[in-house]
Amino acid sequence: MRIVIMGGTSGIGLAAADRLTESGHEVTVTGRDPEKLAAVKDRVHAAEQVDGTDTEQVRTFFDRIGDFDHLVLAFSPGARGIGPIREIDLAELRAGFDGKLFAYLYAIQRARVRGSITMVSASSARAALPGTVTFAAVNGAIERIVSPLAAELAPVRVNAVSPGIIDTPWWSFLPDEQRSAQFTAAGGQVPAGRVGTGAEVAAAIAYLVDADYVTGSILPVDGGFTVA
Repeated sequence: MRIVIMGGTSGIGLAAADRLTESGHEVTVTGRDPEKLAAVKDRVHAAEQVDGTDTEQVRTFFDRIGDFDHLVLAFSPGARGIGPIREIDLAELRAGFDGKLFAYLYAIQRARVRGSITMVSASSARAALPGTVTFAAVNGAIERIVSPLAAELAPVRVNAVSPGIIDTPWWSFLPDEQRSAQFTAAGGQVPAGRVGTGAEVAAAIAYLVDADYVTGSILPVDGGFTVA
């Protein structure tokens, strides 16, 4: 199977690339950072520089690669728009939408995918955590479009994974000690008793790629956060 993972050079996207490559799939990852692309190129079939927020780059990429089997969308603009709503710069709020929701939608418009589309959202879509309004809005929108896309694009399957707090480089904006304390506190509040790993989210993505009778679904991978 030919699989494209956009945002596949770090974190959950890279973990998914490793998992799907190990399963025998032909995986192409995209990313913006030349150093990250160079670091992963020997781990996958191909690593290509594509800025998911640049519509011309996305169009050119999909026009060139033609038909393929599965698309995984794992873009992350980072911690853009974090903080109290009255203090967030509007440009940061827009960057959160541009870097994830709108980038996903444009990729879906252009991709000539035959089998499935799997989006990475986040449990912030269904949480009530102060300072995460931007994350809730962006990821909530992503989760809301899953079912209409599944109906509209059928027989292409459309699903999402919704991770909780996952130990990935996304958290690098925090100093090591603060990040460790955050993980300890968050892990103590969920039934699983710890934060998750990129490999665990990758396993859920791999399941959805292979699950021929699953579409229109959102699969939480959050250690029980949203039911705690």
